[in-house]
Amino acid sequence: MRRLAPILVALLALAAAGARGQTGAPGEVVYDPFVPTPHRIVEQMLALAEVGPGDLVVDLGSGDGRIVIAAAQQFGARALGVDIDRSLVAEARERAARAGVAGRTRFVARDFFATDLRDATVLTLYLLPETNRKLLPKILAEMKPGTRVVAHRFALGDWPPDRQLMVDAAEDWSATAATRWVYLWYVPAQIGGEWEVTREGGVAFRLDFAQAYQNLGGKATNGTATETLDRGVLRGSEIRFIVPGAAPFAGDYAGRVDGDTMSGDLNGGARWRAVRRKTR
Repeated sequence: MRRLAPILVALLALAAAGARGQTGAPGEVVYDPFVPTPHRIVEQMLALAEVGPGDLVVDLGSGDGRIVIAAAQQFGARALGVDIDRSLVAEARERAARAGVAGRTRFVARDFFATDLRDATVLTLYLLPETNRKLLPKILAEMKPGTRVVAHRFALGDWPPDRQLMVDAAEDWSATAATRWVYLWYVPAQIGGEWEVTREGGVAFRLDFAQAYQNLGGKATNGTATETLDRGVLRGSEIRFIVPGAAPFAGDYAGRVDGDTMSGDLNGGARWRAVRRKTR
C-alpha cells in the first residue's frame, strides 16, 4: 500500500487523538495532535541530551507519559510531563505508577505557554513546527545557559541545532519515511553588546558582539586597531572566539560566561577577563 501523504497523516492523527489547545499570543489558540513518539526514538532523544540523575526533564505535550517515564526509569532523572488533556495526564500517572517511578515523576494538566521552564535542565518536544516556533522566545528567556532542548522530527524555528541525529522511525505507524531527525540545542548565554576586555601581558580592548543564537560575530578594537572576530561560538556558557590579524590583542580566546562577566584562557595560556558595558 502506498504511504499516506504527510498532511493526510497529520489530519487523521488529529481526528483520532483530538486536538490539544494551547494559548500562544493573547487571544490565540495553538492546536497540536497527540501522536506518540516511538519508544526507540524516546531513548535516543534522552541519550542525545545526555540525561542523568541530576536532571529535571520537562516534556511539553507529554501524552501517555512515555518520555517522562523513560527519563526516570532508564536514566535516573526527575521528570515533569505537561499536557492540556486531563485524560492523558491521568493515563500517564497510572503508567508511571505501574513502572515504579511515581516518586520521580509528576504530570500536570496545563497550557504549555503557562509552564515555568526555569528549573528545567532538559526540555523534550514533539510538537508541530508552528508551536515550536512560538515556544522559542519562552525557551530562550526562561531556560538557563547550558540547559538542553531536544526535539523529535520538527526543529525550533530558525535556531540551528548544535547536534542532530537520524533515527529509525519504523515503529511509528504514521511514518512517511523510514527515518526521522532528532535535534539537540544548548541554550546559549546572552552576550550581544559591548564588553571591556583585559588580558595578562597585553593591552585592553573592547569587544562588540553580534549574536545569533550560539553563533557570534562582531569586532574587537582598542581605538587604533580593529579586527573582525572569527569562529565565534557559544555552547551554553562556554565561549570561544578568535581575534585574527596582527593587532596587539589578537589571539584564540576560550572561557566561560558568568552573567555580566566572562573569563578564560588566551592561546591556552595567559588569562583574560571581560566585563559587560552595554547590552544590544
